[in-house]
Amino acid sequence: MPPGDLIIRQLAVGPMENFAYVIGSRSSGECCVVDPAWEPERIVATMEEEGLRLAQIVLSHTHPDHTNGVEALLEATGGVPVRTHRQEAHRVAGIGDHLAPVAGGERIRMGEVELTLIHTPGHTPGSQCVLVEGNLLTGDTLFIGGCGRCDLPGGDPVAMHETLTGRLGSLPDGTRILPGHDYAERPVSNLGDERATNPYLGFADQASFVAYRMRPRR
Repeated sequence: MPPGDLIIRQLAVGPMENFAYVIGSRSSGECCVVDPAWEPERIVATMEEEGLRLAQIVLSHTHPDHTNGVEALLEATGGVPVRTHRQEAHRVAGIGDHLAPVAGGERIRMGEVELTLIHTPGHTPGSQCVLVEGNLLTGDTLFIGGCGRCDLPGGDPVAMHETLTGRLGSLPDGTRILPGHDYAERPVSNLGDERATNPYLGFADQASFVAYRMRPRR
């Protein structure tokens, strides 16, 4: 990859402390937007600032606070594939032939930049993270100091434990964590720090994790 080819812009958007992301390749001029919501015009402006054109949209999951800008972004930029996990494809309406369901493990190339989609169920059945050059965009799967709720429709604390310990467990400590919400004192962390301080990553035992994750909320 050419030096400095990868672009990642983290955008705080909307009233629910969401993050949307623009991931691009300087050499190809292509970009992917992850979780376009709330302020699609600002996302478009960010792409224009970086000299990027939209090639893909990826949804970490289909809760409306992560997807409510998809249609407007498509209208503003033209038709591109919208990558959502196949278990939640039925929850994405209004985008017609742009819907491109995935199963997990797919790789998306933009110039020399490669994104890998990782199916990470737990918050929802089709939650997915995006891994790109040591950066992990975690949606509502893993937060800085926390993890996604499992008590909403489709949530599954057993699946969440397997996601955190198994599917993400082999990633190196230096992996940069870019969450789907601005819920902490800092917007970015790394997996080593989270393993040392995040209580949800401290349970090797599934039953203990489930009891802790599903304890009554205050």
